[in-house]
Amino acid sequence: MFTLAHLSDPHLAPLPVASFLELAGKRLTGWLNWQRKRRLMHDRAVLERIVADIAAQKSDHIAVTGDIANIGLPAEYTRGREWLDALGSGADVSFIPGNHDIYVAGCAEMAARAWGAHMRGDDDESFPYARRRGNVALIGVSSGGVTAPFMATGEVGAAQLGKLGALLDRLKAEKLFRVVMIHHPPVSLSPHHKRLIDAEAFKAVIAAHGAELVLHGHDHLNMLNWLAGPDGEQVPAVGVPSASATPGMDHDAAGYNLYRIDGAPGAWHCEMVSRGIGEDGRVSERQRLALFG
Repeated sequence: MFTLAHLSDPHLAPLPVASFLELAGKRLTGWLNWQRKRRLMHDRAVLERIVADIAAQKSDHIAVTGDIANIGLPAEYTRGREWLDALGSGADVSFIPGNHDIYVAGCAEMAARAWGAHMRGDDDESFPYARRRGNVALIGVSSGGVTAPFMATGEVGAAQLGKLGALLDRLKAEKLFRVVMIHHPPVSLSPHHKRLIDAEAFKAVIAAHGAELVLHGHDHLNMLNWLAGPDGEQVPAVGVPSASATPGMDHDAAGYNLYRIDGAPGAWHCEMVSRGIGEDGRVSERQRLALFG
């Protein structure tokens, strides 16, 4: 049995001190939003409790689906590398960026330099990448990209989508349980300025080539949607809250999921265990659900 932990949107707090020049453009609106509201939503102590609970569960691998950073300050990438390294080695933690990680021009390069060990495939390929761990294949897809102020949309893009189908077919032929990681949810009730703009194209790739599981973050909610797969199959798309979300705010309190994966093609077993933090600061099991088998 392979146990995969999934967390997302840690939004490392507090914000580093920024210079006047660093706050030019979109970063200024993000900084103001942080001071007004987001600094109350994301608590580093909450995140530390979630990470400690993940360590206690002794998973085989950890998937992080984006948004370590907040407004793309250079210091956030150094601090993000330290946090990722503490979470686990590049071999044991797979990361894909979110919209806050690719906040303004130059952020993609800073992310690649700082976090590259955690977001490249077995053959050192970039997005979409594949990592084979036991009977599981982790497929990293990037939907993060620079957008205008007040926009938080994501886009996979034609280049990634063109490669993704062939990659999914290859991993199916290897008889692996395929887990696709993406930051923006393929199904969302969020306003249009926060959605995955090519969600229909992404879902069409899944419908044609299949996957066993899609993991995402971004909406800061516990989410489960079923996507169409080949031959009438259904593919679960699961989202988690922000791993640093303070209980009692306007989104779900911090949590993460464990997936216990066993079996073989045509007879996969996958149990999802959701764990989250309560008002008392304790992390406990919230839900247990059999996705397969």
